[in-house]
Formats: sequence, structure tokens, C-alpha cells
Amino acid sequence: MGFIEGLLGNASTLSTAAVKEELAHILLDGENVGAAFKLVRDLIVFTDKRLILVDKQGITGKKTEFQSIPYKSISRFSVETAGRFDLDSELKIWISGAELPAVSKQFKKDDSIYDIQKALAAVCM
Repeated sequence: MGFIEGLLGNASTLSTAAVKEELAHILLDGENVGAAFKLVRDLIVFTDKRLILVDKQGITGKKTEFQSIPYKSISRFSVETAGRFDLDSELKIWISGAELPAVSKQFKKDDSIYDIQKALAAVCM
């Protein structure tokens, strides 16, 4: 997917090597990136140990929040796909013991939500 689609909120798949280089300062020794998706400026990264959500904030994106979720802490997740009149898809992730989702991400109508769901299913089942 291109730059314009990224600005519109469509997720795009990223090179695992590029993501590993970008997150080198927070990845553990020997931690491998399995899959990564970019949503505008934010990242959803699946490693062999955890899920990392990268939230770039502010106008310049220099302020960044790194949320690390061990796979064993994910109790459930849901994917709501876009419909005919509702053009947004939504991903929600619940952490063990939480009533409300800890993560809620919006996507525009595209198929990347299915790839993210498959990656979550693979690591949480």
C-alpha cells in the first residue's frame, strides 16, 4: 500500500527487517519480529515474545509510546469488519481481568484487518 492509503488509515504490511532496525532499542536480545503493520504513523508489531503497539504522538511524531503486551496476557480479541455504510473496521484486545478492551484500533475498509486477526489468532491460541 502506498503513502496515500496510509494517510487514509489503511494498514500496510512492513518489512520485518526494517521494523527490527527501527525498534532495536526496545527489542530483547534474540527477539524476532514475525509480522508488522503500519497504521498512519502507528505500528502493530508481532514478535516471538510479545505484541508491541507503537503510538507516535504529536505533530512531529518524536514523542512515542511503546505498549508491550505479553501474549499470555491477552484473554480475547475481536475484529469488526467494515460494512456497506460503516467504512471503518475495528480491532479490540482485552487483557486478562479487564472488563473493557485495553486496545482499540480503527482501520479503514481494507483486508489488512484479516491479516492482523490471523496473526493474533496464531499467537494467542
